[in-house]
Amino acid sequence: MCSLCGVIGGNEHWADAVARPGVYTRNTERVDRRRERMNRVRLANRVLAPFGLSLADWQGTSFLLSTRTGKTEIIEDLGHLWPAAERLIGRPCDPLDPAVMAAVERAP
Repeated sequence: MCSLCGVIGGNEHWADAVARPGVYTRNTERVDRRRERMNRVRLANRVLAPFGLSLADWQGTSFLLSTRTGKTEIIEDLGHLWPAAERLIGRPCDPLDPAVMAAVERAP
């Protein structure tokens, strides 16, 4: 399948609040789900900053992970974040490293 069809497919990640029968979410309204997604992006960016990376939402279906030099990778969901981050910067990324956690706590 082409990459565009994969993006349009709409397979939700478990962390995404979706309104569908049998799935509990407090965010049944589209605007609330979108706000929650943007909040996850904001929090992820705090953790990604020490690695020189940033995350952006792409049409509410995927994410764009980028380096400071503009190297970018589309990731389907947050479950693919760390493997993609390691590919982009060419070294292991440990978000639980004490130095990274200290930098996150110092961030505004």
